[in-house]
Amino acid sequence: MTEIVQLPPPSASYHDDNDLWLDEQIWGHRLWEQDPWLLFLEFLSVAEASHAAGQLFAADATEFPFSFRPAQRPYLRNLLFNNDKLLELADRYPDNETGWAKWLEWMQSNAKMVAHRDFSYLKNRFQNFEQLVKVIEMLRSATIESSMNKRWSSRFVFPFGRHAIYEDLNTEGNREYINFTRNGDLLYQMLARSSAAPELARHFSHLFERRDPCDRLTELLQPEIAEERHTRSGSYLPYAKHPAFEVLAQDWLAVLDLQLPRFDAYPYLTTLGALHLTLYQLQVAAHVCDKPKPHYICEVVAPKKTLVRELSAGNYIANNQLSLSAVDTYVRNIGNSPEWIAAAAEQSGFATCREIMREKVRWPDEDYTGPVDPDALLENLRHTAQRRHRQHTANIHNSLGRGAGLVSRRGTNRLRYAPTDELLKALILANVPVRMDYGQFLGRLYDRYGFVFGEQEGQLAITTEDFDKRAFQANASRLENRLKTIGMLRRLSDACAYVENPLRRSAA
Repeated sequence: MTEIVQLPPPSASYHDDNDLWLDEQIWGHRLWEQDPWLLFLEFLSVAEASHAAGQLFAADATEFPFSFRPAQRPYLRNLLFNNDKLLELADRYPDNETGWAKWLEWMQSNAKMVAHRDFSYLKNRFQNFEQLVKVIEMLRSATIESSMNKRWSSRFVFPFGRHAIYEDLNTEGNREYINFTRNGDLLYQMLARSSAAPELARHFSHLFERRDPCDRLTELLQPEIAEERHTRSGSYLPYAKHPAFEVLAQDWLAVLDLQLPRFDAYPYLTTLGALHLTLYQLQVAAHVCDKPKPHYICEVVAPKKTLVRELSAGNYIANNQLSLSAVDTYVRNIGNSPEWIAAAAEQSGFATCREIMREKVRWPDEDYTGPVDPDALLENLRHTAQRRHRQHTANIHNSLGRGAGLVSRRGTNRLRYAPTDELLKALILANVPVRMDYGQFLGRLYDRYGFVFGEQEGQLAITTEDFDKRAFQANASRLENRLKTIGMLRRLSDACAYVENPLRRSAA
């Protein structure tokens, strides 16, 4: 297994605007809740920028601060999402020249984020105004919708190729961290620090350089001028190596090796990316708390409540408390450190303890008005860190877990682990070469991810009297029937069932 290699934290002078630096030292800056598709698009914006600079998954991704220069594509974004009058003008002025004139006049007054509001270059690229309207309508139909990206400058077209990839901006053209939270930065760095980075670079270089028809259309909508790119930096991943990086990279490589069209491959990468960030958060939390790697009791939904459902709900609650326990452990370790104990023992040790805390977590600030006592200061930090943690990082397990299709409320009002068909398909594509014995498949899911479906894995994960052999046998049987229904399992005899990767089998 890959060892965990932790990097030193940034100097205390970095990110002076951040009044507390604790979650970031455990998981990275910054791990916040996010829609899985926006996570994947953010990753692509980082990867495309690195590719444009000739540094795709290069070694400098292990250095701090990691920086890149993402595309903004202001002309494309205006044409697709800040162009409300297009259809109205096309209907009102069917004459070609009049349609062009009225629309160009409207864009001259209403386009934003562009230095020159001149879209007349499009007249030389389309036979007529009607053709432009049809192309824009077609590309708009491939918009990736999310509850988080209603503002026109934060809307995204499907990433057909590098000309359709860009960062999230506000309407003034400045970087926003509402939709692109920096999770994509972390995901990119995780992959760049894996042993599979060279192979991933080969795949994504091909994806960025491949000229698909829709990518050609998005390029056609943009002028032939050098686009200004602004440097983005500040994300921080605390580990140079981690087993979670390797499993993520291997899963993505398995999907990319299938050489599927983008419309087929990207949804699987999106699901697996969200899944692995969820697992990364919990694995790191367990490591900080000196606990075993977490497991996930997965219910295959049954018509009636089952024991597995009850165990899964309890398992979810226990895992959901891990990240908060990691924050408490981190604070407690500060108080148990030799330098803190020595300072606290001094008669005037509060000032020294305060400086130790400032050095370690950049807190408290100059406005601190709490008790002048080391123990009270430590307790104050714990409450402040817990409150801050609950705002964002604590929600990763729920938000990304549900987005990945692992966490669900289906059939009940309690959250528990109940994988969707989409997640099961992604796991099969990532783990089954051509076909695999069903029991071996269940064992692989447990070894790699900690997923518990069947009897043998249940015995390993559940060490209390809660384990019921028949309940897990029934759960595994329901999973078998479900995989058979989606065309990814075949039973050859009473004692022989195989999980099949139909895409790999077709390639073979």
